[in-house]
Amino acid sequence: MSKYLVKRILLAVVSVFVICLITFFAMNAVPGGPFNSEKALTPAVKATLLERFNLDKPIGQQFLIYMRNMLHGDFGISLKTGRDISGTLLECFAVSAKIGGIAALFAVIIGVILGALAALFRNKWPDRLIIFLTTLFTAMPSFVFATLLLMVFCIQLKWLPVWDASNRSLVLPVIALAAYPTAYVTRLTKTSMLDALSQDYIRTARSKGVSTVKVIFKHALRNALIPVITYVGPMLAYILTGSLVVENIFSIGGLGKQFVQSITNRDYPMIMATTIFLAVIMVVMNLLSDILYKVVDPRIKLD
Repeated sequence: MSKYLVKRILLAVVSVFVICLITFFAMNAVPGGPFNSEKALTPAVKATLLERFNLDKPIGQQFLIYMRNMLHGDFGISLKTGRDISGTLLECFAVSAKIGGIAALFAVIIGVILGALAALFRNKWPDRLIIFLTTLFTAMPSFVFATLLLMVFCIQLKWLPVWDASNRSLVLPVIALAAYPTAYVTRLTKTSMLDALSQDYIRTARSKGVSTVKVIFKHALRNALIPVITYVGPMLAYILTGSLVVENIFSIGGLGKQFVQSITNRDYPMIMATTIFLAVIMVVMNLLSDILYKVVDPRIKLD
């Protein structure tokens, strides 16, 4: 187990480095610069700003300087706002994590329950209804669903605010973020449950008089959760950081909106910091999902 963890951590470090490398050079390969849109800047002031942020140096040297500073915990300051990037990231992530955490919990709990019910009532009307809804939410893009929720409940009915300091404004973003993961978890759970219910140990349990509820939720569900865990790791990384489009639709000041704005403004340090932050979360969540395999099924060996 320890050998596997060391290997995965080393692989994670390499992955993050490659992401940094690709992002940095791709970002600088796009024509233009962060100060090109500033009409009031004189050539002398622009040259001073480029020198201040090391943008006047060769690309390779800029990358080495950035990586050295990053390893010391310094992500720099925003080229547009002048604020410390580390503080901005933590502030925005707190908003995204609150919404994403609720959405992730909702998606896993509701998805597993609906998937188990669909397997239990296979080819009956509850199964058909659940499959219809999951197919609908799987096919519908999150930005379309979010826009519909905004138009119906905020603009037409005026039941909920678009965004304010109260928890009422979290309802629609949570639903929009959780819709697709819930549908996907439901389908995964149903498929895994049907496979588990066909195994010999389930037939043995039923022959011994074990109740159907106990067979479904104690014996079959535990083994059916392994494919679900495979998806939950990346899902958590995705919705904990917030959907980029959903946050913009609901005007949420989270990490997703900050990432979009940094690309629009060509804010190089913010683009790099946000990309690295998201990459680290994705790598960590994938590692945790692999470890959970062992917790759910001790027969699995991590080599």
